[in-house]
Amino acid sequence: AASAAAAGLRMLDGVRMLGPSLAKLCDMPVGDGGEEPQSLASILCIAIHRTTVKNTARTLENLAKAINEDPVKGSAQRVKDARVALLTIDVVRAIKLISPFDSAYKSVSKRRQLPWDPNMGEEAGELDSFIRFLVMRLVNSLKGKALNYTKHSADIGYARSSMFMMNNSFYLRDELGPKADVLQDDFRIESSWFVDKVNKLFESEKGKYLGQWEALNTHLTSVEHDELEYQKNDTILSLDSGRLIKSRFSGFNEDFERIFEEHKDLCVVDPRLRDLLQKEVASVFLPNYRKFYDKYSKIRFSKKHQNEYTKYNPYKIEELLNRLFVDAE
Repeated sequence: AASAAAAGLRMLDGVRMLGPSLAKLCDMPVGDGGEEPQSLASILCIAIHRTTVKNTARTLENLAKAINEDPVKGSAQRVKDARVALLTIDVVRAIKLISPFDSAYKSVSKRRQLPWDPNMGEEAGELDSFIRFLVMRLVNSLKGKALNYTKHSADIGYARSSMFMMNNSFYLRDELGPKADVLQDDFRIESSWFVDKVNKLFESEKGKYLGQWEALNTHLTSVEHDELEYQKNDTILSLDSGRLIKSRFSGFNEDFERIFEEHKDLCVVDPRLRDLLQKEVASVFLPNYRKFYDKYSKIRFSKKHQNEYTKYNPYKIEELLNRLFVDAE
């Protein structure tokens, strides 16, 4: 559909330039004398132009339809590691293919009502309006695909959903958004609507994803000083006081192990995004954990299993977080 749309616009550009050449080759007047005669060239050019406009409009509609009807359901659309959807890659390619043909697109929109632009003539929209329509259609389709993740595997389903949207919005922004070091012939969408839409989508999904790691902070609450009682003539906490700290360490350890195990193999589309997310995840709970660990690991709260409770020192946590996520193959 993308190649057909680009080919149609390219042909229309060619037809627009064909008129002057045909006029030189065919100057035979055609008419009955009652009206100003038309040359054979002009009649031929008008007929060719009308046909090409009609066919090109159909290819543009088919492109939009292909995005809209891309299947949302099915395992093929819910890859386990939440990588970039093939649809996103195809839409980016399509936009870059049609982007050089502003004038050809205007020739279509001025003469035909389009589903995304009912105006005609000088009121008709520019190519940017069609590109915006394609991006919005893509975002709607991605949201439908992301929703399917949440129907499976409890919390990890929501994590995959958010990661899927982050991967796709990051890819969109990287491939089509404004860039300082962009090559001259590399198309970019400079309009604020694109930057605002994609950035808002990315930040929203990032917030949802990081919220899953926020649960670790529920275990890092302080134990009041008057709740800490020591065994008589000893430096170890009483059984009841020790349990207060044990429950916090054990709860953190269990939740961290579960979340890390579930999230470690999620696919991240770009090393820059992977580095960003690893740092953002750490910022959610690691500062609190470092304070908690430094304070309570020094207290003897377990006679036999202290090392088991305190097995994850902050440096170990940081090391594990640096292993989070896998690269796209």
